[in-house]
Amino acid sequence: MLTHTFAEGATDSVVLDDASAEFHDFFERHYAELARFAHLMTGEADGADDLAADALIALWQRWDRLRRAEHPLAYARGVVANLARSRIRSAVRERRRIALFWSRDAAEPLDGPDVAAVVDVRTALARLPFRKRACVVLRHAFDLSEKDTALALGISVGTVKSQTSKGMAELERTLGGTGAAGELLAGRRNR
Repeated sequence: MLTHTFAEGATDSVVLDDASAEFHDFFERHYAELARFAHLMTGEADGADDLAADALIALWQRWDRLRRAEHPLAYARGVVANLARSRIRSAVRERRRIALFWSRDAAEPLDGPDVAAVVDVRTALARLPFRKRACVVLRHAFDLSEKDTALALGISVGTVKSQTSKGMAELERTLGGTGAAGELLAGRRNR
């Protein structure tokens, strides 16, 4: 009986080792991409690594099911997108609380954020609503197809098309029609 139990334990250990090896391979292949996606979504270089790590921890906890999935990378991108959305909402709530606190003592009310004279693509991206930003980043910075973008975000292909188009149009308006939004494409291809 002990031998049988030991044999089961050994089999479980081999399965765990296989799962660990597969996850390690997945991590090595996709961590940098997920961190870059998080950076483009949140605009925070430091927080992007943490967000990608948090997403990978969540993936590891479900790896037994996820490793057999058809598109584990799409699922990973979706986790990053959801964590980024959560972080952005949290930051917005915090800024509102701070603004409310300081507006009570301020002689004049806050009219809005101080907008820098020079607007770059990252700043313009940060101004886009979350879904438009996610579609633009995945389509143009990561060269994903409309189908893969839809899969990662859990939305329809038609929504990806409209949100990407509207997002790019907003970027062009924000950047003064200089074609700077195209830097997303150029920056990706020059790397």
